[in-house]
Amino acid sequence: MTGDRPRTVLVLTNPYDATADVVLRILAERGVPVVRTDPGADLQQGAALTTRYEKDGQRGTLTTATRVLDLGRVGSVWYRRPSTYEAPAGMEGQDAAFCRAQAHWGVGGILAALPGAHYVNHPWRVREAEHKPVQLHAALTSGFTVPATVITTDPDQARAFCRAQVGGAVYKPLWNSPYRGEDGRAAQAWVSEVRPQEITEAVAACPHLFQAKVDKAYDVRLTAVGTRLFAVRIDSPDLDWRRRQNLLTYTQVAVPDDVAAAVARYLGAFGLVFGAFDFAVDTAECWNFFECNPNGQWAWFPPPMTDLIAEALADRLQRGTNP
Repeated sequence: MTGDRPRTVLVLTNPYDATADVVLRILAERGVPVVRTDPGADLQQGAALTTRYEKDGQRGTLTTATRVLDLGRVGSVWYRRPSTYEAPAGMEGQDAAFCRAQAHWGVGGILAALPGAHYVNHPWRVREAEHKPVQLHAALTSGFTVPATVITTDPDQARAFCRAQVGGAVYKPLWNSPYRGEDGRAAQAWVSEVRPQEITEAVAACPHLFQAKVDKAYDVRLTAVGTRLFAVRIDSPDLDWRRRQNLLTYTQVAVPDDVAAAVARYLGAFGLVFGAFDFAVDTAECWNFFECNPNGQWAWFPPPMTDLIAEALADRLQRGTNP
């Protein structure tokens, strides 16, 4: 809060983001002013953005279909899942590419540098923290236990690594890239066990990630909102629990002190406020780090668990700092 007027929470996301809806309902109940916009699409559908840089500082406005937002009154920015920047309808070729680039560098730059705003998370920090190799490096230096991993374009190196893993090895994509099968349907590359003899020369086409298979007892999704940690045990019959989510069971669990300390170091290394961490807890109760999504989902948990995370995010956005 500043003076008598509460500062506005600016939410940057697409109109189909149900996760954002959960937090926005809480902020509305608290009477916190909120502006939700999808800049990539809205600026081609009547919204307008203006920023001035003059001797007395920076001033600007965001005009949507329902209001005019003074960008100097933004207390927090929740960078959720906005659409990619679009060109005007009907524009194609070089003109469309030019408009998309100008929007990315212009609008994206303005919204990433609002004076005094608190970001959850800052878009540039999100982009940096999404790279899996950088995550693995940060996890090791933060003190997490990380399964032996190789990222390679060399088929011989891949085979040698998998052969050396006594408990077996798995393949994981480095990014969840859109892909369609021969029938035109969307296809998903799940985490899968792999044997050395199954690795072909196709590995040379692009980087592949292979990792020692964890003898897991269960999975954990740990959602961090500043220093507030929410860990959920996930029991699944599958190696990759995302595969059949209708078979999952969820249980809240405590976070070991060493894991909590590593989470704090990891978030600090990237300048993150929020992170969705995935672990496999092995039969010795060791939490093995897999990844941290700096913009991960969490609203698919049962309501009591979802509500706790939503309240923590609402607190953070409302106060603009760690509660």
